[in-house]
Amino acid sequence: MTIIPGPDGLPRCRWCTGSPGELHYHDTEWGFPVADDTRLFEKLCLEGFQSGLSWRTILDKRENFRAAFAGFDIARVARFTEADVARLLADAGIVRHRGKIAAAISNAARAQDLIAEAGSLAAFVWSFEPDPATLPAPQSLTTSPDSVALSKALKARGWKFVGPTTVFAFMQAMGMVNDHAEGCVTRAKVEAARAGFARPGR
Repeated sequence: MTIIPGPDGLPRCRWCTGSPGELHYHDTEWGFPVADDTRLFEKLCLEGFQSGLSWRTILDKRENFRAAFAGFDIARVARFTEADVARLLADAGIVRHRGKIAAAISNAARAQDLIAEAGSLAAFVWSFEPDPATLPAPQSLTTSPDSVALSKALKARGWKFVGPTTVFAFMQAMGMVNDHAEGCVTRAKVEAARAGFARPGR
């Protein structure tokens, strides 16, 4: 079963009921469409940091990550130096993984290149939005042809820690896919938000 009653008795995706933070994230963020470049960059970074870990671990540390990475301001992160890497490796409030930290900094510079190419990070990633009619049942995939294509496009531009599974989780979270389970109380809210969402670059 992919749904379970929440604290208010309403059905929700089973994954979100492990903590109040996950529940709030599920109800107010996960799947709602996002066009803001800073939030999109943040999520790509955080999904990279999540690799091998649980989302709850990253979510619990999200405010620490935001403080450590200058609010995920793309231009500021792109200017991080080896001194910043040392600072981040000493920060117990985040995931201290040198490769992932270096990837986030490098990816900021690649995001600047991509913004110059496509006009915005949002316009680029949303061009890979799948046709909902082609998607199988919610929460039945961990990758998709569209996440594979976006992953390849990012890697070709020098991005790191953006494999197809990481990118699919990003697409789920940022509303490019409505992957709330059938019967979840938030699914219809996300669908309504997607219906009224102006796709960037179109």
